Amino acid sequence: MALMNEQSAAMTTLLSQLPKVDLHVHLDGSIKPETIRELAIEQGNPLQIDSEPELLSHMQVGETCESLKEYLDKFGFVLPYLQTGAALERVAYELVEQAANEKVSYIEVRFAPQLHRMQGLSNHDVIEHVLNGLKRGEQAFGTIARAIIICMRHHSYALNTDVVQEAARFYKKGVVAVDLAGDEAGFPAKLFLQLFEEAQQLRLPITIHAGEAAGAENVRVAITGLGAVRIGHGVRMLEDPEVVALVRERQIPLEMCPLSNIQTKAVASWDAYPIRRYLDDGIVVTVNTDNRTVSDTTIQKEYVLLAEHCGLTMNDIAKIVMNGAKAAFLEEAEKRLLIANMETEWAAKGFLV
Repeated sequence: MALMNEQSAAMTTLLSQLPKVDLHVHLDGSIKPETIRELAIEQGNPLQIDSEPELLSHMQVGETCESLKEYLDKFGFVLPYLQTGAALERVAYELVEQAANEKVSYIEVRFAPQLHRMQGLSNHDVIEHVLNGLKRGEQAFGTIARAIIICMRHHSYALNTDVVQEAARFYKKGVVAVDLAGDEAGFPAKLFLQLFEEAQQLRLPITIHAGEAAGAENVRVAITGLGAVRIGHGVRMLEDPEVVALVRERQIPLEMCPLSNIQTKAVASWDAYPIRRYLDDGIVVTVNTDNRTVSDTTIQKEYVLLAEHCGLTMNDIAKIVMNGAKAAFLEEAEKRLLIANMETEWAAKGFLV
């Protein structure tokens, strides 16, 4: 155990020196606890919580998390404090800062505008304020930051189509794609064919949460019906070899979020986590944090856990990191520069990319 701890510490140190990407991270799942405390005071409703452990219990899942539902309950605690433009701009800025502190070169931050409208903001207002925060963070810390706009599965077609239309107005102005998230088992991908046909007509890149809380069929429909060019999670697509073949043949990148997948019971255990199988099968795998605060994670932590439990080597990690850079929803000229810079830094440390 001592040797493993020593090796993990050494890997964490090495990873902290190398550029990385995070393609799947939710804004409202990555709020710093001290920020929520300060926002509550600013908004005239101070938290009636004295201790840090108690506050964290409302914002993080523990080792005993039993389901995706329990995991998602943590978002309800923070959302009331994320209903003003100032709050949204602040938390977006701070998320870029957190990423930069871990030498993340590129981050795609996703959020659902409709969840931030309790105090009168429009979808346009919400997106604009988040983009302002991301842009300020990028200017201050150097990490390139873009936004993915989420449609919620439990929302009406009318609510979601408004989100898609607004995302299109900001496309290539900070917004790089649209997403579908929420209760996958209760609202399967096939219910959203019309909505994402509109997104395709608007030429918006599409990523879909699929194969997380429900099976491989959602991955198939996300790709063939909704137009997904990336898949969020995808850990359950092993249930259908034809879906695995589809993802491999089309080289659809998976936005895997290991610790989150274990916590939500999307995967029963680390022994069952399919990342090594996917890599060996030629699937394009990326690794991401999902929700930094809810999962109590960092991008380094995700890779160290995969090394400990799934046998990933630093060369495996180098490949996965570069997969992420190549899968980025970024303008081609910027992407080429990002890839070249990251390849140079990884190669300087002796890793083949």
